[in-house]
Amino acid sequence: MSLNRLKPELSEILSRDDLKVDDRLTRVCELLQQNVDYYNWVGFYFADHNTRTLHLKSFAGEPTDHTVIPFGKGICGQVAESNSNFVVPDVQAQDNYIACSLHVKAEIVVPLFKDGKNIGQIDIDSHKSDPFSAEDEAFLEWVNKKVAEIL
Repeated sequence: MSLNRLKPELSEILSRDDLKVDDRLTRVCELLQQNVDYYNWVGFYFADHNTRTLHLKSFAGEPTDHTVIPFGKGICGQVAESNSNFVVPDVQAQDNYIACSLHVKAEIVVPLFKDGKNIGQIDIDSHKSDPFSAEDEAFLEWVNKKVAEIL
């Protein structure tokens, strides 16, 4: 399955000026979670650089208690500091992992940049081991570039 097939619908959602930004982000999360079988939870976290915390803005999947994450904590917090993609094929092998669900086996986090600054990230959990590829990384980088255009 090519992730690129989702690009036209994602572009259409993000271009909807009749919807608030938060609603568009939620729809993006829902589209990804419903159409990629190994994307079991999809969310956008945004950074508060003053408090050095990430705040969950929009998501699709099971609710999480992790709505605020300190920089450096967990995979998301590490991406807030590293400014780099982080692909975790096996979350059990990570010392600095925040367990959101017993079902999560793998995670991918891709930073979201606006005007060269890391302002947030897309976070995806999977119930499958090692499902993420270079295609996922490139696709999620594209998603974040499109999201940055509406912020």
